[in-house]
Amino acid sequence: MAGAEPVPQPSGTERDMRVRVRSWHGVASWLWVANDENCGICRMAFNGCCPDCECGTDTDTGTGRCAPAMADGVSCSHCFHMHCILKWLNSQQVQQHCPMCRQEWKFRE
Repeated sequence: MAGAEPVPQPSGTERDMRVRVRSWHGVASWLWVANDENCGICRMAFNGCCPDCECGTDTDTGTGRCAPAMADGVSCSHCFHMHCILKWLNSQQVQQHCPMCRQEWKFRE
């Protein structure tokens, strides 16, 4: 091939550089897998708590523990904090509809 440079070959005097790990401290984080980043009712992030929640903050992860509730994905695919959607659904007189799209709300199983 014209213009190609040769790949340098290691000489016999070069050694393999190896490192021994004596200790390791892994760090991880997690996020809720939801269609949105924020609850459509309270507008708070899913990795935090809803305003009505008393869950506080998880000391291990630094995030809230208020789980998102997801619709079944057939009629609607919105997500809300569990406390927010339960409060909304309990305030409905006749049928339970999504507060965003007004489709019938069914929890994802």
